[in-house]
Amino acid sequence: MKETKRLDRILKYEAHRVKVYEDVIELPDGQIRHYDYVKNRDGAAMLLVDDEERVLLVRQYRNVEDAYTLEIPAGVMDPGDRTPEVTAVREAKEETGFYPRSVYPVARVLNAAGLFDEHTSIFLGKDLAEEKLEEDPDESIEVLRIPVSEALEMVYDGRIIDGKTIIAILSYMDVKNRKKF
Repeated sequence: MKETKRLDRILKYEAHRVKVYEDVIELPDGQIRHYDYVKNRDGAAMLLVDDEERVLLVRQYRNVEDAYTLEIPAGVMDPGDRTPEVTAVREAKEETGFYPRSVYPVARVLNAAGLFDEHTSIFLGKDLAEEKLEEDPDESIEVLRIPVSEALEMVYDGRIIDGKTIIAILSYMDVKNRKKF
């Protein structure tokens, strides 16, 4: 059986963080299709859970939504970051002022398989310690502590719409129920 294959990848636009390409694809039946492809750096994210079973979420403006969203701390990997866990811990410190002494890896997700190559590694963190890093000047963040049960309700009623945050909260509930973390 003949397989789908990429014939060409043409750079169409380069921004400060992403590159947009046009992929020319040959389908098994010989038809040629054109697809968009956006290249971005991988990222990492951390759901922080305190001793009172509250999650630390950040409220920040997102231009894509033109609204404020509730999310777990996250960011793109810097060139010096050895692992996604290093990135997730750094972002937790920068965005909330806390970092976990106990970390549990949850998933590595492809954020939009039909368009972006960006993967996000998601971690759960407990046993929190305080260490505020210098804030990112491009971010205006408010930190909220929300009971885990309320955060779960916020997923189901649509107040939390960010994919990595939803995955992290649902994963935490699963891991907690299995007594793995």
